Amino acid sequence: MLALPVLTLALVLPGSAPAQFERLDRGLVAIEVAEGKVYLSWRLLESDPADVAFNVYREEGGQAVKLNAEPVRKTTDFLDAAAREGKRASYSVRPIVGGREQAPSDAEASAEGGFVSIKLQGNYTFQKVAIADLDGDARYDYVIKQPADNIDPYEKYWNRSPDTYKIEAYRHDGRFLWRYDLGWAIERGIWYSPYVVCDLDGDGKAEVAVKTGDGDPRDADGRVQSGPEYLTILDGLTGKPRARIDWPSREAFQGRGAYNYASRNQLGVAWLDGRRPSLIVARGTYNYMTALAYRFTESRLELQWRWDNAGLGKECQGQGAHWMHAVDVDADGRQEVLLGSLVLDDNGKLLWTTGLGHPDSFYAGDIDPERPGLEIYYNIERGNPRNSMCLVDAATGRILWGHPERTTHIHSSGMCADIDASHPGCECYGGERDPDKKTGQKMRWLRDAKGNVISREEIGGLSPRVAFWDADPQRELVLKGIVSKYRGASYAQRIEGSLVAVADVLGDWREEIITSVPGEMRIYTTTIPARDRRTCLMQDAIYRMDVMMAPMGYYQCPMTSK
Repeated sequence: MLALPVLTLALVLPGSAPAQFERLDRGLVAIEVAEGKVYLSWRLLESDPADVAFNVYREEGGQAVKLNAEPVRKTTDFLDAAAREGKRASYSVRPIVGGREQAPSDAEASAEGGFVSIKLQGNYTFQKVAIADLDGDARYDYVIKQPADNIDPYEKYWNRSPDTYKIEAYRHDGRFLWRYDLGWAIERGIWYSPYVVCDLDGDGKAEVAVKTGDGDPRDADGRVQSGPEYLTILDGLTGKPRARIDWPSREAFQGRGAYNYASRNQLGVAWLDGRRPSLIVARGTYNYMTALAYRFTESRLELQWRWDNAGLGKECQGQGAHWMHAVDVDADGRQEVLLGSLVLDDNGKLLWTTGLGHPDSFYAGDIDPERPGLEIYYNIERGNPRNSMCLVDAATGRILWGHPERTTHIHSSGMCADIDASHPGCECYGGERDPDKKTGQKMRWLRDAKGNVISREEIGGLSPRVAFWDADPQRELVLKGIVSKYRGASYAQRIEGSLVAVADVLGDWREEIITSVPGEMRIYTTTIPARDRRTCLMQDAIYRMDVMMAPMGYYQCPMTSK
């Protein structure tokens, strides 16, 4: 492992929110449950005083009727047992601070059948969703990429794009805003078409950053290997271009497999100075890699730094992942860029590398709460004599524990989440792509945060999804449309459609499950009564950054800082 010194300039809690995250309202959601009852859930915000309480109101005949006998203090949810079946009501919540009732929340979202429905512009599905406030009203809006196809550049998987990708924006209430056709210069696969949505210029309204091209530069077989490539900034409300700059060139990728390697593009966001976001534009995963940081201001993109791994030795070659993280690993108040098995400091200099090779997935957060600082769990695709599943210290890259045996191909996104209350911290899951040659058995490992093997069972394949769904601190498994406890009961509500994202976009701290069904985006939310209250997860910096990065790579469920 190659490591560079870590300098801590200030004591800042890892994962604390940067200065320019979005403003949020209460996210009140009303869900019709059995016998006409309505379950209500809303956000606790980071800015709320510790003793804040809430009153809950239902609008009746132009009058606001208070529903709670005593202020709601223990949770941020409420069951309206007196709602009349079949009659649409309107609700609001009002915080109580210092004994005084404050202004009411905005009108709530309505989730009939347990989900909020956003109708699309046709009977298609979508591949990705970005979550951000496009119009500055403190509510989350949605930017999708459709359809749901994914063509991989690897020669055994590649095929010709049948049509083009479209980016579409929808308000929180389902109103369609705009469509941007990426055109034939962008092939229809995740690695050709990264995008992220973030308020880049600090005006309270998010922009859309996306890789674009010009015209129709396809070869005779349909591959795009020439023509201009750009990083383009689209206005979040209109979809019109506001700025454009060249994407990192293909020219550095030479030799066998150049098309596959050069087609691996990523796009992320990091608060490099702790105050404002920067765009991180990256190309390359398996050999040559480069990353550039840009600041968007006054409709211009300004280069901050450029990094590549040319001349840095084999421990820096091919260390890229299918994801990018932005995390303050060294507690200096500035986020670092986690490209995979190597990490760049906020100034664009190499901080450390494990040299273990390309990880199919990696998760950063407070995985082991019994040790200080943050950790990263890796599932390394490349065969290694040891450590292809490992936990490392996020600040230094030091391996804390690792798989002790040789591996061949640790595959897919695995899992890192607290699903078992009997073990402190997160459980770490990974497995080999192919079964054991001698026994034919699938090779799977579920470990606790200390690296002890808990189980060798398969958990929904190699990419199980998880969500905070019930009232306890553990996440639940989301497998084939069923939400269930690990080795426990399933919940009755069925999640329909293809899971696209998991994020805390409505209601209290529990997560929503966003799915794609033909012609519709569904946002499923829980109706299980809460036992306590917690700050909205989207105000946790690690969690928010993971949600922000999700549209541009292979999907992983977001982590938290504690």
